[in-house]
Amino acid sequence: MNEAVLNVDENQMPAVGLGLWKLDKADCADVVRGAIEIGYRHLDSAADYGNEEEVGAGIKQALADGLCQRKDLWITSKLWNTFHRPEHVREACEKTLADLGVDYLDLYLIHFPISLKYVGIDTRYPPEWIANPDADNPVMEIDPVPLADTWRAMEALVADGLVKQIGICNYTTGLLHDLMAYAKIKPAMLQIESHPYLTQEALIRTANDYGIAVTAFSPLAALSYVELDMATTSDTVLSQAAVLAAAKRVDRSPAQVVLRWGIQRGTAIIPKSSKLARLKENLALFDFELNGDEMTAISALNANRRFNDPGAFCEGAFNTCLLYTSPSPRD
Repeated sequence: MNEAVLNVDENQMPAVGLGLWKLDKADCADVVRGAIEIGYRHLDSAADYGNEEEVGAGIKQALADGLCQRKDLWITSKLWNTFHRPEHVREACEKTLADLGVDYLDLYLIHFPISLKYVGIDTRYPPEWIANPDADNPVMEIDPVPLADTWRAMEALVADGLVKQIGICNYTTGLLHDLMAYAKIKPAMLQIESHPYLTQEALIRTANDYGIAVTAFSPLAALSYVELDMATTSDTVLSQAAVLAAAKRVDRSPAQVVLRWGIQRGTAIIPKSSKLARLKENLALFDFELNGDEMTAISALNANRRFNDPGAFCEGAFNTCLLYTSPSPRD
């Protein structure tokens, strides 16, 4: 794949976006404006990231400075777990629109196939995972809402003009098959964790067979999770021999090689950085190409290693087991 865009139904989404997860509030507006100035047109946000007001401030400044028009941007956000009940879906979307300062979203995703007890916006926002953070023994509280009910409310957002397209995150192949059995509006996008340690080839193929585009989050694997103590520096994919050999041949950084691998697989990618030089580097992926042997060698690094797995972190952090993916061979 040598194009800088990914076809999403009849629309074109920039294949490289700016991931906004863990972007510090104090830096967020300047980073977003700066990213737009150097060419980013795809912003990947979410209510749970807790920085959508600051993202909105950056967008507003970029538009005021004439760097682009709203129609030039692709803005994605996500419905958090506590808003899965149909009567709360529009409320959540409208809050995101207000915080981002835009009239519509290009794409709105169900963040996780996990429904949690509703927490009102005036009570705590973003609600995060725990229902009762001040309790002696904080826990998550599941709210048994069928995903079909949530999807119908997502479809209503399209009909009402709040969002252009809808999709899902963190779905399995089984959940995809189920969704396609009842969806009146087909999901435009599946966003999943994917990188050389977690290639997810069958899931990506299943999505593509349904005509659903795929975005890979955490495309550089462990780098997103070291600061959260969910990985260590020894988990990096950037020092793998296959990556280093390709980087030497194409005269690019190991990170660029791994990101290019993601693009050539046909997925969009949403790397995150607050550093201008790294932001520029992450965009510079379309004037070189990995050969077939390099693609195969990097794909062979797959170990089904998932870093962002509620089935792992929820039990340890919130006393709740939410294993919704198949255990990997490491387990």
